[in-house]
Amino acid sequence: MVYSYAQLEQWDKQYVWHPFTQMKQYVNERPLIIERGKGSYLYDVNGRRYLDGYASLWVNVHGHNDPELNAALSEQLEKIAHSTLLGSANVPSISLAKRLLEYWPHMSKVFYSDTGAAAVEIALKIAYQYWKNLDPVRYATKNKFVSLKEAYHGDTVGAVSVGGMETFHRIFAPLLFERIEVPAPYVYRMEEYGSEQDVVRHCLNELERVLASQHEHIAAVIVEPLVQGAAGIIVHPRGFLKGVEALCHQYGTLLICDEVAVGFGRTGTMFACEQEEVAPDLVCLGKGITGGYLPLAATLVTEEVYAAFLGDVEEDKTFYHGHTYTGNQLSCSVALKNIELIEARGLLDDVQRKARRLAGWLERLYDIPIVGDIRQKGLMCGIEIVKNRRTKEVFPRAAMLEHRIILEARRRGLVIRPLGPVLTFIPVLAMSEAEMEEAVRILYDSIVCLYEQARAELG
Repeated sequence: MVYSYAQLEQWDKQYVWHPFTQMKQYVNERPLIIERGKGSYLYDVNGRRYLDGYASLWVNVHGHNDPELNAALSEQLEKIAHSTLLGSANVPSISLAKRLLEYWPHMSKVFYSDTGAAAVEIALKIAYQYWKNLDPVRYATKNKFVSLKEAYHGDTVGAVSVGGMETFHRIFAPLLFERIEVPAPYVYRMEEYGSEQDVVRHCLNELERVLASQHEHIAAVIVEPLVQGAAGIIVHPRGFLKGVEALCHQYGTLLICDEVAVGFGRTGTMFACEQEEVAPDLVCLGKGITGGYLPLAATLVTEEVYAAFLGDVEEDKTFYHGHTYTGNQLSCSVALKNIELIEARGLLDDVQRKARRLAGWLERLYDIPIVGDIRQKGLMCGIEIVKNRRTKEVFPRAAMLEHRIILEARRRGLVIRPLGPVLTFIPVLAMSEAEMEEAVRILYDSIVCLYEQARAELG
């Protein structure tokens, strides 16, 4: 049955509670209601198309409605949609685990889940239990986690506990376990420390200070490698990630790398850790793992970590964790095809080439006085909007300038999302150069439009 836009809008506002959305504001706007997708475009119920400038929340790899991904899904559907991984196995989950570990040769095992937040939750629980399984007396107080300022690792209680985004997380403070915060190299807003490498040294010195004094209480350090996504596309200078790894080794704490947002080609290599030759103890994968088709995530661990959970039944070293759809066959099948296509289509080289072109197009945005900083790693881009370039003061939240910019961009045929004062451009990885250039042009025109409005409003 086909329903009109008006009917769908009414039901949407009446029945649906949207994530990360102030619904009081949402119900006063005309919603974007997507009906279908093709390649780099989303199509609404009225037939209008939009460039997908947020890769449908950073997950889409090959474009929407890819024939080969569709075929892989259909082929698996003819066999079985789902059976449990609790006490039994299935073919796609076995094959996918083997393929993932080919990219992480120092890892040993794959634990499946369905969201990035769940993959992080699993990593935290494994890291905590690892020390208790080794020696519950000796490591009785090894219960704390270290994470970066403005960290974001998902929205489950454990993932929020290691998060550092005040706006998102402060309301839940009474529910959370203790974390230790260390500074992240946010170069644009840390100029008082000097150059990029001076900022890196400062941040690593602060991490070492914490580890030196509290390592006996710290189970793991968790970081988003190379880019802190939800914090506003904060790109870490080269050497920071490698320095974190070295300090974890020096002080005997586990290193968890949250590759959920940055994996599967997003930063120009299959995984971000490759770029600094970092080998974490645990790694969390998600988002692009199925090419944007189905929910799937994975937590990978080393043999050393895995071995700590082996024992006789009465020792209770078992990892008591699992989800109903752990290792789902449909998800694993499309993930296998996604990896195959990344390799066969030379997508990683393509992303690196397009990233270089994109950097040149983005540079033009500095012509607009309210663009304070442009940050990019691969095909992850953040444009920080400021009221005053010299002081880096941002516009008041009530002005909703960034939100108004994305509505203007949508009107012109591009969908993106803001993160506080930062506009993000996270395109479908397979988006063509021409489409990407058009997206940046729309972004430029939209910022200029709202800049002129803001000037008029402020007199």
